[in-house]
Amino acid sequence: MKERRWYYLLPLAGTVFGIWYIRTASYDVVYSDYIRLVNSYLPDVWNPAKFFVPDVLTRVPLSYLGRIVNTALFHYSLSFDQVMGVLGLGLCGAVLAAYCVRREIGAGWVPVLMAVLFSLNQWEMLVNGSGWMHYFAYAGFYEHYLVLDRVVCGRPKPGDGRKLLWLPWLLILCVAGQYCAVYAAVLFAVYPFLIAGAAGRSDKRRMGEYISYLLSAAAAFAAYLLSNAFAVEEHAGMHDIPLFAQLTDTPMYFVRFLLKSLSSTVAGIGFAERHFTGNAPYLVLGLFVAAAYLTALWLQYSHRLYRETLLPLMLILSGGASHLLVLLARWSFLREDYGMSSRYALQFAAGVLGIILTFALVRKERRPDGRKTAWARVCCVVTVFMTGVFLLGAAGTTVQEIQTAPYRKQLCMRRAEIALDFENRSDDELRENFEYRTSLPESGQAVRDALTILKENGWNVFYED
Repeated sequence: MKERRWYYLLPLAGTVFGIWYIRTASYDVVYSDYIRLVNSYLPDVWNPAKFFVPDVLTRVPLSYLGRIVNTALFHYSLSFDQVMGVLGLGLCGAVLAAYCVRREIGAGWVPVLMAVLFSLNQWEMLVNGSGWMHYFAYAGFYEHYLVLDRVVCGRPKPGDGRKLLWLPWLLILCVAGQYCAVYAAVLFAVYPFLIAGAAGRSDKRRMGEYISYLLSAAAAFAAYLLSNAFAVEEHAGMHDIPLFAQLTDTPMYFVRFLLKSLSSTVAGIGFAERHFTGNAPYLVLGLFVAAAYLTALWLQYSHRLYRETLLPLMLILSGGASHLLVLLARWSFLREDYGMSSRYALQFAAGVLGIILTFALVRKERRPDGRKTAWARVCCVVTVFMTGVFLLGAAGTTVQEIQTAPYRKQLCMRRAEIALDFENRSDDELRENFEYRTSLPESGQAVRDALTILKENGWNVFYED
């Protein structure tokens, strides 16, 4: 195990790469979701009335502390949020590295995992910065999966059982926000499976433990849903069409939506728009990713890998559930490529990571005499090919985003120039350049209000060192 400690250097390198990328691709000026955040929470970030609202548990409570630190020490800098996001992504990598060290995953697989995890198909989340807490949420999800893996499959650490009781409360109510739906779905799928297995073995002690873990997660999620009942959601661009009516009129729309979202795990939307023509490439890639999911699930079942380790299966369930939830939540935008958005790359990556880890575990299997069976050789070819496609997709998307980075920075610098002169700009110009709900005419005034708050306090682009 000690000889694999160098695995931890890979997420560290990925973190350094992520920080370099945001410095190359962005400039410190608010836009997009930040307009809403500034108008909602600034300038008085200490005001308890802005925190103690009925739906506080849906608003990622820990982010309030982040805003306090950012305004007090960094003059409300996007760079602070961006770096925090990259650090959260680095923590995800550290958890995966810890798993690979403990499970003695081969050295050739770990760089592939990190290449997928740190792929720039998530450039929008990295550059925007407003979603930095979601990276920490996923690091927490991965940690929970890792702890449960240790408890169920052997070699638990002291305190692991207590962690499984309080982690859902911390993650669901303080860190995850709407991302907790996928996390809860995974737990609600796995815990009943474990309870049934323990009952079949008449292991009352284990069965009681698993029931307590399930009840803790269910109670935390119920508290979130109660808070969410008071939320007022606004989604510009959604169409008021019943789901059944849309299914009846255009059933293939949902199939294409899902396949395109699956394809985004190989080719990010920017790469696809530049190199693909027509729907065929998207659908072929989507079918390939669907086949990879099914192959990994079949290998989990046929090799009984879930008896040896749970984390890869939980990652697969997380990624698959994310694709389905995005389809259910976003189909009404009536855009087939909506699920390819870079903002969902973090969610979808979990499934690919689980697939690759499943392939890595299967590659170890040999006959008692040390030779691989003929069927095992076929599995090796298939798994290596599929892994290679994911790796090439991550590499191609990352290279293109590196090439695009300077142009993104130029756009941000142009936005900063407009911000400094916002009193003399029209609402239409502000709405379009700051990418805030461009379909709503009143968004221009919202941008103006946010920039006024920042200017009056000398924050963000108006800060003078």
